[in-house]
Parts: sequence; structure tokens; C-alpha cells
Amino acid sequence: MDTNSADQPIAEARANLSELLASVRLLRRSYFLTSRGKRQAALVTAELGELVEQSGGPDRATQILRQHLGSQG
Repeated sequence: MDTNSADQPIAEARANLSELLASVRLLRRSYFLTSRGKRQAALVTAELGELVEQSGGPDRATQILRQHLGSQG
């Protein structure tokens, strides 16, 4: 398994979940879980997950980030 790649096939991630979680927790990495090369979900730090939850959920967090990133240009 290549933990340097942000994209991780779900089957490989399942087999190496402890290693991925350690990288997320200790190195603050994010990984995208893929199926047939398409991103399906992400492993992120608990802190980021909690911020998403506090913002009103994934849809609201996405909206906030898009507005913020759009205003920087």
C-alpha cells in the first residue's frame, strides 16, 4: 500500500486501516477512499470531522468552504 498517495482503493484501505488511521492522526494526512478509481469517501482528522459536524453537516461545510475559497480570488 502506498500511504503517500491521497487516493486509496477501498479494498486496500480495509486491509491497512490501522496504518491509514495512524497517518491521519499522527501526520494529519487525509485520504480519499476510491472504488474503480472514483473517490467515494475520505478519512480526515477527528478535528476536521467535528468542524464539519458543527457547521451543520457536509453540505453546509462544503457551501461555507466554497464561499470562502471563492472570495480569495
